[in-house]
Amino acid sequence: MTKIPAFGLGTFRLQGQVVIDSVRNGLELGYRAIDTAQIYGNEAEIGEAIAASAVRRDELFLTTKIWVDNYAPDKLVPSLEESLRKLRTDYVDLTLIHWPAPGNGVPLETFMTALAGAKEKGLTRQIGVSNFNIALTRQAIAAVGKDAIATNQVELSPYLQNRELVAFLQREGIHVTSYMTLAYGKVLGDPVIGAIAQRHQATPAQVVLAWALQLGYSVIPSSTKRENLASNLLAQTLRLSEDDMAQIAALERNGREVSPDGLAPQWD
Repeated sequence: MTKIPAFGLGTFRLQGQVVIDSVRNGLELGYRAIDTAQIYGNEAEIGEAIAASAVRRDELFLTTKIWVDNYAPDKLVPSLEESLRKLRTDYVDLTLIHWPAPGNGVPLETFMTALAGAKEKGLTRQIGVSNFNIALTRQAIAAVGKDAIATNQVELSPYLQNRELVAFLQREGIHVTSYMTLAYGKVLGDPVIGAIAQRHQATPAQVVLAWALQLGYSVIPSSTKRENLASNLLAQTLRLSEDDMAQIAALERNGREVSPDGLAPQWD
């Protein structure tokens, strides 16, 4: 199984020319993993930006996510094929179930099996889940086997550290991908983060991303500004001390930013 890159480019909420510019800048700066989703409505623009770049497909790691309307077995594969057309590629590296959507009428076992079928067809190299709690991850494991689940992509920041879920995933050998690592920018004004940043002559964003990386998570921060995209990349070389890590660990406050009704599970 190809390892999921530790550092990627998120594209949530980026549309039209904005996402084209962000992906173009990211690729020029050295980003090689790009995270999108069917519901973001930007797969075609990402495909356009990649096609216009000099980066070869085999150097890229592309992730997309199946939207809840497409979980039925007769819709999942066609919807992924449509995503591939938009992205101008024959396959994605990783496809995730975007939300568990417990009430949407398609049993978890059914859509996980359909997703595994998409992998067998070669449409995606790896599969995984997003926003799954422990109980639902257990069900997904029962459906397709834990070795088939490459990651669980979950909201995770210094204000929402999800320790129980993370510990479970790590015990099961399922990689953790953190989204909204900067909590919509809320953690960037935190005085504890600010003091650590000052000590390291780093930015608050670099500190938070380095914290997540040091815990073994993948991160997918997004930005519309080239200088921020470049700056974020430097988090990969920042080493935080045990004391820094302990101070950030103490910031936990169950500060969840995203929990849409009907899509989200009962959180652990």
